[in-house]
Amino acid sequence: MSERLIFAVPSKGRLMEQTAEALSKAGLVLRKTGDERGYRGEVAGIENVEVAYISSSEIAWYLKIGRAHLGVTGEDLVREQMPDADQRVRFLKPLGFGFADVVVAVPASWLDVRSMSDLDQISGSFRREHGRAMRVATKYMNLTRRFFASKGIADYRIVESLGATEGTPLAGTADLIVDITTTGSTLKANGLRILEDGVILKSEANLIASNGAPWSDATRRAAERLVSALGG
Repeated sequence: MSERLIFAVPSKGRLMEQTAEALSKAGLVLRKTGDERGYRGEVAGIENVEVAYISSSEIAWYLKIGRAHLGVTGEDLVREQMPDADQRVRFLKPLGFGFADVVVAVPASWLDVRSMSDLDQISGSFRREHGRAMRVATKYMNLTRRFFASKGIADYRIVESLGATEGTPLAGTADLIVDITTTGSTLKANGLRILEDGVILKSEANLIASNGAPWSDATRRAAERLVSALGG
């Protein structure tokens, strides 16, 4: 059993900066080991911690399979990858950054569609008029399926989005979307409107522990010091 705690943190962008800032405020300094462009590091002052710099989506995967003991990533990414997230991981502390709502948004021109029940009601007439099911563009395929099922909506087709999801209805490749938003301004700029009950998840960055990681007395002690410093 490993004696080193693997702590996965975002490898680039604003999330990496905000993670480092949050740790710094708690008196914990992240520093890279070896090459400055490398992907390994340590937390100054806490022994037996190896920092792994990886992408946010990979962090969710590392936590899922137990390759990392702790990680900082968005709740949206975790719940997208893990339908059984509450069994696989523990959400130890929301960190106060990385806010993003996963929402259902429809064209603003759909004046009669204000709620998920309205969306369900028009699905039949939509199919009759267009000869096909409504197309929902999203990167969040699992969250979308679970949410639509909870609302009793079955007559739709998911279009996987790999780029700017909010632009797909105007481009004609989808009819509505499920995507993340912080202010809603980008959705509005693309002629979209969030349904009144269309917020699937209010997400933010969390400190998360994997239940499937190889925990030892040493890794637990290191985790307790790190979590305690962050006020978790």
